Amino acid sequence: QVQLVESGGGLVQVGGSLSLSCAASASIININAMGWYHQAPGKQREMVATLTSGGSTKYADSVKGRFTISRDNAKNTMYLQMNSLKPEDTGVYYCSADYGWAGRYWGHGTQVTVSS
Repeated sequence: QVQLVESGGGLVQVGGSLSLSCAASASIININAMGWYHQAPGKQREMVATLTSGGSTKYADSVKGRFTISRDNAKNTMYLQMNSLKPEDTGVYYCSADYGWAGRYWGHGTQVTVSS
């Protein structure tokens, strides 16, 4: 069982920045992919950004140019740098790690609130 713990959420004004972290209890070196997902109030969870073991990234159209996903294998941690935040970015952000045959895991989420 792998534990994922998100941190870095909070309250920020429109146009501001936040940096989210996702710390894994196991090595992330050989995972298939990691990603960040956003669940806005009353809506379904949606992909924000993903990062494969090969270094390929994918972003939702709504965050392209504003958000950056990255990882630090030595710290078993994934990051999401969020810039130019908008009110529609408000919600809970979850990280996910796909360990292939070993399973896919989710964190409990961190709240981001963008105030106007």
